[in-house]
This record gives sequence, C-alpha cells and structure tokens, in this order.
Amino acid sequence: MSPDVSVLVVDDDFMVARIHTQFVDRTDGFVVVGVASTGQAALDDVARLRPDLVLLDVHLPDMTGIDVLRRLRADGDDVGVLMVTAAREADTVRAAAAGGAVHYLVKPFDYEDLRVRLESFRAAHLALSGPTAPGQQDIDAVFGAAVTAPATASLPKGLSPETADAVEAALAESGELSAAECAERVGISRVSARRYLEHFVARGVAGVRLQYGGAGRPERRYQRTRPDLR
Repeated sequence: MSPDVSVLVVDDDFMVARIHTQFVDRTDGFVVVGVASTGQAALDDVARLRPDLVLLDVHLPDMTGIDVLRRLRADGDDVGVLMVTAAREADTVRAAAAGGAVHYLVKPFDYEDLRVRLESFRAAHLALSGPTAPGQQDIDAVFGAAVTAPATASLPKGLSPETADAVEAALAESGELSAAECAERVGISRVSARRYLEHFVARGVAGVRLQYGGAGRPERRYQRTRPDLR
C-alpha cells in the first residue's frame, strides 16, 4: 500500500482551515499533519513536519502566500504547494506558477474541485517515489502531459468511450453545461453525466465553476478549457 500524502493546511480563517482539513481527510490517500494560520507558522511547520503538500492561502496576516512560496524555494525546499485562495489577480497567478505551485484553486470551491487536484498531485508524487527510475508515463504525470491527452483516454471503470464521446460533443456544442443539462442532451442519468464531466475535469480538458442562485447548494457548471477537446 502506498503511504498517505501528508498535508499542511495554511489559512488564517479558522473555519475555512477546518473545512479544508475535512476535505483532505475525506480523500483517500491523504492525511492532514498540521494547520497554520500565519506565513511564519507555515514556514516553521514545513521545516518541522516535512509535509508532502501545502494547501496555501495567499492572504495571511504577516506575509502573503506568495512570499511563503518564494521563501520555501529560496531555501531549496521543493515541497508541493497548492494555492487555495480568493486572489485572482494575474500577477499573483503568474507568481504562483513561477514559484512552482502545483495547482491554483480559487475560492469558493467545493470538495470535488479540490479532490481532483489532490489526486492529480498524488499521481505525480507517487510517480517519483518508486525505487526505480521513472518511465515516460511517470514523467508525464509529473509534468502534466496527461492534460493534453484525449478526453476519452484511460476511462475509469464503468465509463464507455461511446458515451464519453457523446458527452464531449454536447459540451463542445454548448460551451457550458450542468450535469442535468448534459444528461438531457445525451440521454443518460444525471449521476452518469456528472461522472463523465468530472472525468474530463480531472484530465484537465474541462473546467467547472459554481453558480450561486437561491437556497440550496450552488450548481456546478462545466466548460471547455480547450477549443478542441481532442
């Protein structure tokens, strides 16, 4: 059995940190080893706990999350960093990418948004953890080559290429769909439609946003992220 990916959660809002901790804990293969509420505490905890991954907010009381990321890299620490923040400024996103952040997730988001990114990180992490030199497939997992692979490649058990093609075509035609709208167009159940759509999100060929309306949970809206999903 592969060891769990250890995670440090960094957020100055106690309730947000608690929710993120719960999200991580419910994901197979991950365990939270610490929670920090300031940039300095995050740096200290990384040095003390040696986590595999840091969920890092940008807005912290003593320094920015970008400052934390830069200091980690300046110290030669290549710990995985997943930015989880409401900050959407282009300069901040560019700085996170330049600092080697593995993903950048904009708040608010729900569990599925985080899960697919956690699992993507774990695949890359495990690819370099074996006793032998990584093969091309392992290297592709690290560098995200799977993002450009066909959307129907390596379908999870229970998903068919034919239905995946139909869902992909519906998404390409509409530009944006909910799972219910996709189900109606393709002629499958809403649960099945969501499985296919979430598969596309996990592979990086589709994106998702939350649409807030009246009472109840926000609706997940799926969009193409490339003009040609193939």
